[in-house]
Amino acid sequence: MDSQEDSLKPTPAIRAAAFSVHIFTAFGAAIALLAMLEAVREHWAAMFGWLGVALIIDAIDGPIARLLDVKNVQPNWSGDVLDLVVDFVTYVFVPAYAIVASGMLLPVAAPLLGIAIIVTSALYFADLRMKADDNHFRGFPALWNAAAFYLFLLHWPPLSSTLLVAALVVLTFVPFHVLHPVRVVRLRWLTMSLIALWAVLGFYALEMDFRVGAGVTVALCAIALWIAFSDALIRLVRSFT
Repeated sequence: MDSQEDSLKPTPAIRAAAFSVHIFTAFGAAIALLAMLEAVREHWAAMFGWLGVALIIDAIDGPIARLLDVKNVQPNWSGDVLDLVVDFVTYVFVPAYAIVASGMLLPVAAPLLGIAIIVTSALYFADLRMKADDNHFRGFPALWNAAAFYLFLLHWPPLSSTLLVAALVVLTFVPFHVLHPVRVVRLRWLTMSLIALWAVLGFYALEMDFRVGAGVTVALCAIALWIAFSDALIRLVRSFT
C-alpha cells in the first residue's frame, strides 16, 4: 500500500517544475521594481514597457500552472495569493505613483487621489465578489496600469484627468460588469483579436513616446470602451430582441 502511495507522489523533478512557476510569477514583482525605477526617472514609456512585460507574465503563468497542476503538486504555496501580491504592485502601486508624480492631475488633488487609488484597490483585491459567475469583473477592476496608459496617451488638461481618476475610484465599487479579456467565453475570438490589436498599437504608442495620430488614439480608446461596456451593450441589445 505504501509503495502504491509513493508511486502517486510527484517526483522531485515535477515538484521543481511546479515551484518554478511560482518563481516565474514572483518575477512579476521584480519587473515592477524595474518599472518603478524608470518611473522615478520620469522615463514613462520605459516604465510602461516593463509593466507590459509584467502583464505578459501574468497572462501566461496561469495556464502553465494549470498544465503542471501546481496547486496539487505544491499545496503549501498559494498561487492565488502570490498572484494578488504581484498584481497589486504592477496593476496598482507603480501606476498610482506615475499618475501622481507625472503632473497630469491637479496638484492639490494628486496625493489624495493617489491614496484613494491604493486604498480602494487594496479593498477591491480583498473582495471575494470581485468576479461574477461568468468571469466578468464587478466594477472598475483596479486596472490602473491601463488607466495611467490612457492618461498619458490622451494628455487631457489636469482638471479633466483629475475628474477621470476620481470617477474610476468611485466606479471601483459600482456593480457594473467589465470584460475579463481572457476568461470570459462569450465572443472570446473577438476579444482576443482586439487585445492583439491593442498590444500592437500600444507598443507603437510607447515607441513613439505617445506622440501618435488620431487614428491610433481612437482605435485604442475604442478597444478600451469595448472592454468596459461590451457586457452592458450586449445585455441592452438582448433586451430588445
